[in-house]
Amino acid sequence: MNFFEHQDRARRQSRRLVVLFGLAVLAIIVAVNAVVLATLGMPQYAGYPPADNFWLANAGLIFWTTSLTAATIGLASAYRSVQLRAGGGEIARSLGGTAVDPSTNDPLRRRLYNVVEEMAIASGVPMPEVYVLEHEQGINAFAAGYSPADAAVAVTRGTLEHLDRDELQGVIAHEFSHVFNGDMRLNIRLIGFLFGILVISLVGRRLLLSARYARDSRNAGPFVMVGLVVVVIGYVGLFFGRWIKAAVSRQREFLADASAVQFTRNPDGVSGALKKIGALYASSFMVTDAEEVGHMLFARGMGRQLFATHPPLEERIRAIEPNFRPEELKELAKRLDRHAQARKAEAEQAAARAEQGRGPGGLPLNPDTLIERIGQPGLSQVMIAAALAASLPRPLERAAHSDEWAQEVVCFLLLSRDSEVRENQLLLIAQTLGSESERQVGVLWQAGRDLEPAQRLPLLEMTFPSLRRRPHKELIQLMALIEQLVAVDDRIDVFEYSLARLTARQIQDAMQPQRARPGGRKKLSSRAEEVVVVMAVLANHGHPDQPEVAQAAFAAGLQGLVEPVPSELAATADWQTSLDRALRRLDELTLPDKQRLVAGLSRCVLHDEQVVVEEMELLRVICGLIHVPLPLLERPEAG
Repeated sequence: MNFFEHQDRARRQSRRLVVLFGLAVLAIIVAVNAVVLATLGMPQYAGYPPADNFWLANAGLIFWTTSLTAATIGLASAYRSVQLRAGGGEIARSLGGTAVDPSTNDPLRRRLYNVVEEMAIASGVPMPEVYVLEHEQGINAFAAGYSPADAAVAVTRGTLEHLDRDELQGVIAHEFSHVFNGDMRLNIRLIGFLFGILVISLVGRRLLLSARYARDSRNAGPFVMVGLVVVVIGYVGLFFGRWIKAAVSRQREFLADASAVQFTRNPDGVSGALKKIGALYASSFMVTDAEEVGHMLFARGMGRQLFATHPPLEERIRAIEPNFRPEELKELAKRLDRHAQARKAEAEQAAARAEQGRGPGGLPLNPDTLIERIGQPGLSQVMIAAALAASLPRPLERAAHSDEWAQEVVCFLLLSRDSEVRENQLLLIAQTLGSESERQVGVLWQAGRDLEPAQRLPLLEMTFPSLRRRPHKELIQLMALIEQLVAVDDRIDVFEYSLARLTARQIQDAMQPQRARPGGRKKLSSRAEEVVVVMAVLANHGHPDQPEVAQAAFAAGLQGLVEPVPSELAATADWQTSLDRALRRLDELTLPDKQRLVAGLSRCVLHDEQVVVEEMELLRVICGLIHVPLPLLERPEAG
């Protein structure tokens, strides 16, 4: 099962969840109506007509009871969901999480940030915010957010202190699989739905408390009964809601473990982390109340749960290591040393500094497994991402990780090599961001003027977490400045287009994460014209001086997508405008049709088994604008 199938499955589960939630709400409404009618609607309390006119006489009461119950649940669920749309960082902070400073010198936090960043670059998803739950000694982690654009990854202090790099990598890969598989949006909906049901029981408790202060005990009787029964109804609804949550969560934990093994190609990483949870005295349990987010965690967050949100630990380990023996946990418990990982992390940093002079090793590509690698990149992609990050000049790397200078890194990447054009760009920067920003961009230019083309987009992606933390007004201003910087020389190249569109997409998705949906409802047959436009742009830029080769690549890409395949490759003079219009409509495709489109794009790029930087940059921005994460891929063998 690949990225597109996982996302489609998550969408189907979300729809089923909405149906189940609707049935639960309907059952609660019926039960509340029955209670209210049995107490307030009976003739002895209200003097209503005899039983043959009972339903007609109480139609108004039924209407208001139904409306108030449905509104209470619906508004409470919507309120909680809106709260959670503030981003995964909001959930992490509510649990006591502290953001990891990208420039930290702490070896354990540096290791954590590097692992998350390497996986984000390797898989082509936005770099999430990174948090540590400082007061939690158990081993646990979670990924939260409404979409990859506002995601956050959080780990406990126990995770940092007890897991080595391979095990930490396995845990983070497990959390990234939840991002790829569409689980985060599903988790947000689970929290919102259950909160709405919980509010019904809280309303019942409020009725009980109000009745205590009533002056007339006889008049208070019906309210006591209604309050008591509504509390029971609310908790029964919550009971079934938690059962649904546990069933959904357990199923997807096995999937996330398997995806993490496939991602890292190292089963010892995930299984080692699970074994240490079993061996550690603090296990995975959290001091903070983890009931609401229990289904989002790497392992169980509470010692006692009526419905376990995770499969038993030994079953998860045996799914990875069939020969696992429980006795291993006792042996492991004797060897655990929370200081050992700090010493290892310091050694890793020293080794990384020694390797920093090495380049990224060429443009990555693997033509045979592109579709399968989307959402499931391998260890080779992580290694390439680590090499790319390590090879960046230190001033650029530090500025990209800085909240203060991330905007200046984006501006630096757009500076022209033509001195006259560059001076005009610096003047625009000074007018928009100030003279200090202009000076900093000049410093970055001196440090990174020889930056390799393959390093530019990874550097841009490293800035996104810091950019997303800026006020919305500043982000809108930055998008306008980018367009001005690009337009200074009255031309736009592929990299400038890619930077402008990817940055705008990141900012828009971060500001409105609920709109960042992986798939729509349109069929490929209804977007044939747009497919031809995109394929033509890609083929022309891949072979600008080889029209026959470009025509062959164009035809190969369209094979099976458009019938009949156009006999001539159309010219793309104003290709930016045409591509913008086409990609907006292609983002509305269903997930299976997006899969077919990306497969066609890869056939076009790989037709001659020679890939230029412009092709990879275009492929990356096309996939980014239709919400498909494109991983770093390996170069094909020379023919």
